[in-house]
Amino acid sequence: FRLRVFSMTIYDYEGYVDKDDVESITDVAIDPEWELQQKKTFTAWCNAHLRNVNEQINVIENDFQDGLKLMKLLEVISGEQLPKPDRGKMRFHKIANVNKALDFIESKGVKLVSIGAEEIVDGNVKMTLGMIWTIILRFAIQDIQIEDSSAKEGLLLWCQRQTAPYKNVRVENFHTSFKDGLAFCAIIHRNRPQIINYSQLSARDPIKNLNLAFDVAEKHLDIPKMLDPEDMVSSKKCDERSVMAYLSSYYHVFSDLTK
Repeated sequence: FRLRVFSMTIYDYEGYVDKDDVESITDVAIDPEWELQQKKTFTAWCNAHLRNVNEQINVIENDFQDGLKLMKLLEVISGEQLPKPDRGKMRFHKIANVNKALDFIESKGVKLVSIGAEEIVDGNVKMTLGMIWTIILRFAIQDIQIEDSSAKEGLLLWCQRQTAPYKNVRVENFHTSFKDGLAFCAIIHRNRPQIINYSQLSARDPIKNLNLAFDVAEKHLDIPKMLDPEDMVSSKKCDERSVMAYLSSYYHVFSDLTK
């Protein structure tokens, strides 16, 4: 089996990533706090799709090791069928399945360098999170297009426009602009004003705001909870990738409603 190197360099998508994403995952140490946030969010994001085929994961670095749920995840989010998986329990069967998944990702224009299927099979946390982030970018964020802005910048511009009428909300980035919860609530209120009482909210109560947004999004919009309010408030900077993954669900839900 060939060894792959996985980096965040995406050659085929102009404007798809910023320079922070063009660094090799193998060379960049993830902040332990951010790693924990990513594990929670990426697990929830995967489960939001896997539930469509009655599957779930619990420990992200373990549950994709045999490649079976990884292949199912890709089939659900792409609407395409992958090659038939190997059903054996041996290590080489698992490597073969993960390679089939990585081949599929590459077929969608993502250039993979520096990660082996072996590292996913071995439960390497950093590499597994990097792989899932690439899947989120490719299938949930890449196609966001707002005027001349696409992907990450397009998602940020969409959030800015959604929250523009709200004077106490200023969206500048994904690290700090969502920490007090008002931006999430504003986006929901802008699109579904009847399900959230925005006028009663205050930036002085971020935990309440975040819990309200996440509860309402889950109950009324079928967007599963993916972020932890306590993590967001206690962190100096929220994990950008986790916030983007969750916000991409808002974008797709509200974009579908306006079609």
